Amino acid sequence: QVQLVESGGGLVQPGGSLRLSCAASARISRFHTMGWYRQAPGKQRELVATTATFGSTMYADSGKGRITISRDSAKNTVDLQMDSLKPEETADYYCNGSAGEGYWGQGTQVTVSS
Repeated sequence: QVQLVESGGGLVQPGGSLRLSCAASARISRFHTMGWYRQAPGKQRELVATTATFGSTMYADSGKGRITISRDSAKNTVDLQMDSLKPEETADYYCNGSAGEGYWGQGTQVTVSS
């Protein structure tokens, strides 16, 4: 059973930065796509960013220019660097890996507040 474990969440002031990390218990090369999603209270889970096996990336429009997803195949991690954070980005952030079936981590909480 593949496990994804997120870390790096916390409280940050508006305009601040956070770096989230997702550690996989298996080689991330087995996932054709890995990504980060978020879910705010009372809202549906939404895409933040994805990265595919051969390096292509995709970002939600709201994060373009401020959010960067990266993968480290040697460490089997996928990181999410978030800059200039906004209060409306407060949410639980989830790591996802797609390999025929989808795998989800348990989530890490991000609170953007002064």
